[in-house]
Amino acid sequence: MVFLETKVLLEGLDFAESPRWHDDKLWFSDMEAHKVMTVDLKGNPEVIIEIPNRASGLGWLPDGRLLVTSMENRELLRLDPDGLTVVADLSRLASFHLNDIVVDKKGGTYIGNFGFDYFNRKPFAPAEIILVSPQGDARIVADNMAFPNGMVITPDDKSLIVAETFATRVTAFDIMNDGSLTERRIWANLKSIAPDGICLDVEGAIWIAAPGRGRVVRVLEGGKITNKVKITRDVFACMLGGPDRDILFICTATKERTNASIEYVKVDVPGAGLP
Repeated sequence: MVFLETKVLLEGLDFAESPRWHDDKLWFSDMEAHKVMTVDLKGNPEVIIEIPNRASGLGWLPDGRLLVTSMENRELLRLDPDGLTVVADLSRLASFHLNDIVVDKKGGTYIGNFGFDYFNRKPFAPAEIILVSPQGDARIVADNMAFPNGMVITPDDKSLIVAETFATRVTAFDIMNDGSLTERRIWANLKSIAPDGICLDVEGAIWIAAPGRGRVVRVLEGGKITNKVKITRDVFACMLGGPDRDILFICTATKERTNASIEYVKVDVPGAGLP
């Protein structure tokens, strides 16, 4: 087992989520501040756009336009030269607030949602994964999910892997040519780890942010943990980025989900796949 320690890149955020490496910067949603932001490797932040209600998942279309979910409005938004455009209103398909996303190479966007009112501690209810085309056509491609959270697509574009937070497991699907998901299977049972944000490396392992555990873990298919990054605060998301994609960026906050920061650590195995 390898243990790693982090350094702080950026402090003073409300609640950072959905980190993505794009155009030589780390992009992320400051969810509670309703903003999409970037930070470079020197720690210089920039606000890209303000989002109605909470901002969450981020991705890009093949032409480079930014996609972001407006959680409470249950909308997928696109940043055009003249401002935000609603790509799809998902209020009839999503059981509750929208969550994380991953965008495939064709511009199809896979979107998870809470399934129930988690913030107000309402009873658990299963959720869906919704696929939205670049034109805004939307359909459910997986149901009965236990709070689908972080998602990745493997480099061969054949598998989608998703963290099911309230099932303490990671689940995999085969991706069909039309974007449909089939052959649902357990990728890893995590026992006491409730996975949040995830990212994939070139060896096929997944880094998993473990809220409530103060750590990020690297997991092989089947569940073996090879590396741990111990954090003094709570953790919610992670992403492999940097020029060589070997810097693990981690979104951290207090237990009360306030006073958020982005921390980082260099790792041996670089990132792969999407996002």
